[in-house]
Amino acid sequence: MLPSENVTVRLQAALSAAGDLAYEWDLQSDAISWHGSVDTALGIDDRLAIGTGRAFAGRINPEDLPQRQDRLSESRRGAVYESEYRLRSGDGRFCWVEDRGQCELDGAGRAVRMLGVVRVITARKAAELRLERLANFDDLTGHFNKLKLREAVHQVVGEGGPSGAYLAIGIDNMTMINDAFGYEAADGVIIEVGRRLEACLDAKDLIGRVGGDRFGILLRSCAEDMIASAAARLLGAISEDPIATAVGPIYITVSLGSIAFPRQAATAQDIMTRAETALAEAKRAGRDCVAAYQLTDSKRGEHRAGMAIGERVQRALKEGRLLFAFQPVVHSASGAVDYYECLLRMREEDGTIVPAGAFVPMIEQLGLIRNIDRFVLELAVEELAASPGFNLGFNISGLTAADQPWLHACVSLLTGKPHIANRIVVEITETTALRDFEDSGRFVKTLRDLGCRVALDDFGAGFTSVRHLQALGVDTVKIDGSFVRNLADHPENQVFLRHLLGLVHGLGLKTVAECVETAEEMAILRQQGVDFMQGYYFGKPVIERSWSTRSPDEMAAKPARLRRSLSSAAC
Repeated sequence: MLPSENVTVRLQAALSAAGDLAYEWDLQSDAISWHGSVDTALGIDDRLAIGTGRAFAGRINPEDLPQRQDRLSESRRGAVYESEYRLRSGDGRFCWVEDRGQCELDGAGRAVRMLGVVRVITARKAAELRLERLANFDDLTGHFNKLKLREAVHQVVGEGGPSGAYLAIGIDNMTMINDAFGYEAADGVIIEVGRRLEACLDAKDLIGRVGGDRFGILLRSCAEDMIASAAARLLGAISEDPIATAVGPIYITVSLGSIAFPRQAATAQDIMTRAETALAEAKRAGRDCVAAYQLTDSKRGEHRAGMAIGERVQRALKEGRLLFAFQPVVHSASGAVDYYECLLRMREEDGTIVPAGAFVPMIEQLGLIRNIDRFVLELAVEELAASPGFNLGFNISGLTAADQPWLHACVSLLTGKPHIANRIVVEITETTALRDFEDSGRFVKTLRDLGCRVALDDFGAGFTSVRHLQALGVDTVKIDGSFVRNLADHPENQVFLRHLLGLVHGLGLKTVAECVETAEEMAILRQQGVDFMQGYYFGKPVIERSWSTRSPDEMAAKPARLRRSLSSAAC
């Protein structure tokens, strides 16, 4: 065998093994010579079927021909040629191919030959399309996801067109549907509700699924006096007929919150947040109704006061006047401290200490809470790194529990540091966990994989079911203080606690009773089997550290770099 023939055989074998096709395209005669298994790669038995440039182009999807021609024109001027397009294979179906090559030029700079490689990439394109869809669309309903819908609202607002409306829609009693009929039936309900809502919309309007049982609808051009009728039409479409499921027909209602833009809000974040506020009002009003967001004079005054609070908090963050007060969480049996909960405080310029309840709700509304929660995370890690031998817990807001940058920062700070992560208890509220249940489950898993403990705060105030607790994967539940206060005078609360503890302990979880203030309450809780307790009986929140000789000011000054970066980001 001649050496050149040997090289050709080896080249053919290599191309066949890789599933690639090499080609030489004579641009003068239009003839194409193929190397590799055309039959295996493209299912084309006769190489003559793609033996010329014209014949090959005839198999390319017409939608992809213009961009391929543009790339070819560029390559004839010396540029490297790269193009992806759909090609009709031997069975008549289109497959995706990647075509890469380069022109050979003659002495006059004219393109005479194209040398290149074609590779079938159908599987890769399918995966890319799948990832793109997951990034933009809800996997269950096929509608926009929350991020994509927010982008759409932002774009519409930015265009400055006619006034429009945004509607926040929540399915009523979804937890009961889950518990009574199972997740398969509940998923069927969500899908059908989305379908009925979409059927009521014009082509220019948009719908997205923004949470487990919640949808958002963007009405691009809707006069304010028409919002009520549009909302009523949507309510009627849901409640008029039952939804058929595998377990039988289920009657469904929804609640709806509406807002007009740009009059009542001018940013996508404000529009969606205020519509959710109106939706909460509709739920409180008895469900199956509409509540419109209203900015009254009193609310306008509250907003101004809130802005002033926001400015004070940002200034305190920059100047190192945000700090922790620590309250012990103790073992019920021994009274030994298990961990200290970090409760945020703000020191005013005159030295007055302000509790978190006086400013956190407002900074949540202003969208500053993520920066504050990032500061809390950083400061807690600093505390733990500086003083071994004790544990800290801290609460994060519902917004932060769905905030990927915060979670990424947590992973960055704690990866490879189990001696710190194992001493952290992160608390999320029950209402937060239920709002975006799947996201909350992933959030909890990430924290536990790092070594942190996770506690479900305010347990009993919401509607968490056994399935929810099992799926969330938390370590501990903190029983809401409303069931603990004056426990000795409320036998019904003692009965509730007994059943609650049986449920939680049956799942292998630990319990913390909050707001324990008397020896009598402590005795009852200990008898009922509560694992840990927290409250004024064991210690009020104090700024002084029993385990450290350093002052609060010294610790507050530690993350100065973070304060500067967060403060500038907030501005």
